[in-house]
Amino acid sequence: MTTVVKIAPDELKTASTYVSNVYDTVVKRNPNETEFLQAVKEIFDSLIPVFAKNPHYMKNGILERISEPERLITFRVPWVDDQGTVHVNRGFRVQFSSAIGPYKGGLRFHPSVNASIIKFLGFEQIFKNSLTGQPIGGGKGGSDFDPKGKSDAEVMRFTQSFMTELSRYIGPDLDIPAGDIGVGAREIGYLFGQYKRLRGGYEAGVLTGKGLGYGGSLARTEATGYGTVYFVEEMLKDKGLSFKGSTVVVSGSGNVSIYAMEKAAQYGAKVVACSDSNGYIYDPNGIDLKTVKKLKEVERKRISDYIIDHPEAEYYEDCKTIWTVPCDIALPCATQNEIDKVSAGILVSNGVIAVGEGANMPSTLEAISVYAANQILFAPAKAANAGGVAVSALEMAQNSARISWTFEEVDEKLHQIMINIYRESVNAADEYGCSGNLLAGANIAGFIKVADAMIVQGII
Repeated sequence: MTTVVKIAPDELKTASTYVSNVYDTVVKRNPNETEFLQAVKEIFDSLIPVFAKNPHYMKNGILERISEPERLITFRVPWVDDQGTVHVNRGFRVQFSSAIGPYKGGLRFHPSVNASIIKFLGFEQIFKNSLTGQPIGGGKGGSDFDPKGKSDAEVMRFTQSFMTELSRYIGPDLDIPAGDIGVGAREIGYLFGQYKRLRGGYEAGVLTGKGLGYGGSLARTEATGYGTVYFVEEMLKDKGLSFKGSTVVVSGSGNVSIYAMEKAAQYGAKVVACSDSNGYIYDPNGIDLKTVKKLKEVERKRISDYIIDHPEAEYYEDCKTIWTVPCDIALPCATQNEIDKVSAGILVSNGVIAVGEGANMPSTLEAISVYAANQILFAPAKAANAGGVAVSALEMAQNSARISWTFEEVDEKLHQIMINIYRESVNAADEYGCSGNLLAGANIAGFIKVADAMIVQGII
């Protein structure tokens, strides 16, 4: 049984003042970086009891240090399209924390990418990676390049230009990127090929999410989606519930969404809706995953084409309204802040019992407050979607040992990691007086491991 720490009111007041002052400094240093400040505030607020009980974290300036990246790199990415026109995009890599291991985090190629989004993702990655129990620090990167509508040759030229600059700052023991939105198997292949050309050697461990033929891991494709469902299933089991017999809505139709749908269906759920950036489909008979995989993984088409093969399904133009579809379990797997206060209220009104975040920070702070006020089971992103980076760490281990594990071996390790993350989050929430609050529990559990490592390594 977890022992609950006792905190005196004056200790809590001192810690609250400290956290507030550090947050004010972060705001002044990072004006207008909305996403980054949102991520910082969410984590800071939940750590107040930790600082109250452990004042040595304040003495060592842990919060001041952990909220400032060790390194933020921006660079120009020039490339030529198929018509011979020169384009220039902006590239980013934030190396946020190496306290427990080399920087680890994906690359996002999307028009919305800017310093704020990269920093929010990198900051979240610190705690997510810590929760996995693997020796990996926090990092993230990407570009405002949009691969949609580009030919393979255009994507190749862009990724080669991007890696030409990025290669100076990464390595198997320094910083190991992976994929994210807009960066799939095609992009990883081009990135790895260019890195290999520049370095003149075969350093398989420099990127994860690689193809199976050149150092990739079985179950990596499925890992984030499967891991989200594994985590949510543990959360449901504690309440005597299950995916079995439930109705599920999953936003997105990319890698995370597809395999969250697949595992939810394997657990006996009926997934009735999914989306892309244009709109969403509703299929009362349950989404046909084979059709979604064909459209998104093979043909690279829009989700609206689903109704060609399934005329009984309905397509709606506005992807944001997917949360009006009644469901028992909502799995937001598309992008940040896709569920706001209004959408959260609609989910609650329609009887949702659980929300599991497969994307990074898909719920606004106001939406999370709605979940809490209505006692909705909530699996926060940094815990629930940690499966992808967990298996990336397992891919790194296989690369280092020059071995390959079977799908079943990797999946079993992934399942156990997600169970461990859930239990650690529950125990941390119980210990610091916020039982049932998995968001606070995940933040606390992830933070303490990194903070302790920072202290023993001195002021660096």
